[in-house]
Amino acid sequence: MTPTPAGALLTATDLHKAYGPTPALDGASFSVHPGEVVAVMGPSGSGKSTLLHCLAGIVTPDSGSITYDGRELTTLSDAERSALRRTDFGFVFQFGQLVPELTCVENVALPLRLNGTKRKEAERQAASWLARLEVDDLAAKRPGEISGGQGQRVAVARSLVTNPRLLFADEPTGALDSLNGERVMELLTEAARGANAAVVLVTHEARVAAYSDREIVVRDGKSRDMEFAR
Repeated sequence: MTPTPAGALLTATDLHKAYGPTPALDGASFSVHPGEVVAVMGPSGSGKSTLLHCLAGIVTPDSGSITYDGRELTTLSDAERSALRRTDFGFVFQFGQLVPELTCVENVALPLRLNGTKRKEAERQAASWLARLEVDDLAAKRPGEISGGQGQRVAVARSLVTNPRLLFADEPTGALDSLNGERVMELLTEAARGANAAVVLVTHEARVAAYSDREIVVRDGKSRDMEFAR
């Protein structure tokens, strides 16, 4: 079992999850501190994405415990977990998943608008984050008019605009070339650490994991914290 350091923002212990007869997680454990970047690595089918989905409250494990800021996620209602994903959690996916009909600034402002922030203020905050991610010149463009690397920077801005305490990044550079991937990771980790947001980074690439403070390897549904394995 992964040792649980004091002061962790999120801790998972002995997680099990199966899809039919196929186990996806088989006793995985995990922890992350405020401001820490933890890379979750492993081969395809190892269970790393299922682990991320459980940690984010998207999927409920069959057994085990997930504690976020003193709250047991597995006992929260769907509505309570959805509220956490709107306020406390941010997400970056492999292909950005920007809304094609909206401009970049509208995409970044969207989480704020969904939380009730007025449009002018939401777009002001969105523009500030676009500037931090070095894509403020794209504010009026739509996703179809920008490159993949630019789109991922916009997606990172969107994930951080609500000032989340925990950011989940699932293969955020998987669709990018190495140069764009490096820059996205530099900006993502720099912005997250500046906001003291913890980051759970799922990746199979060592060069991406190198931006983390600590690595956890998932294999056959089990986790191994490399910091404690050294």
